[in-house]
Amino acid sequence: MVRIIVVYDSKSGNTESMAQAVAKGSRGVPKAEVTLKKVDQTSLEDLLNADAIIIGSPTYYGLMSAKIKDLLDRSVEIHGRLEGKVGAAFTSSGGTASGAETTLLSIIEALLIHGMIVRGRHDGKHYGAAAVGKPGEKDLTICEELGKRTAELAASLLRK
Repeated sequence: MVRIIVVYDSKSGNTESMAQAVAKGSRGVPKAEVTLKKVDQTSLEDLLNADAIIIGSPTYYGLMSAKIKDLLDRSVEIHGRLEGKVGAAFTSSGGTASGAETTLLSIIEALLIHGMIVRGRHDGKHYGAAAVGKPGEKDLTICEELGKRTAELAASLLRK
């Protein structure tokens, strides 16, 4: 069994829609147990119990939300214990060229500092999934792919 947690913050519902699609994609992987949680309901124990952690945040001034940042700041208490887990990121932003990539990178940076494994993509959406405003069908498909690819990587690492 591979355990995936999708943690997200969402005010408008846009990032929440993306989180649901990410979770759906992860659930498509055999033997994947997927937990979808708002950041306010996520504990450090939840992160420790997961094989893969996928984090979604709205883009605020080119960075993750304060609630996501707070969870990652608190994760210093478990520093070193997330090493080898798989991580991924997704975001929704208010417009083009408004900081979506820097938001993804700010999340990924924290995952890498924990020693986590992050899989890029060669064919676009290199750092994770991003949508402008309300995610459309194509955006949600990319979110599903992100969830699936992350769960598959975590499952393959568990088999080794």
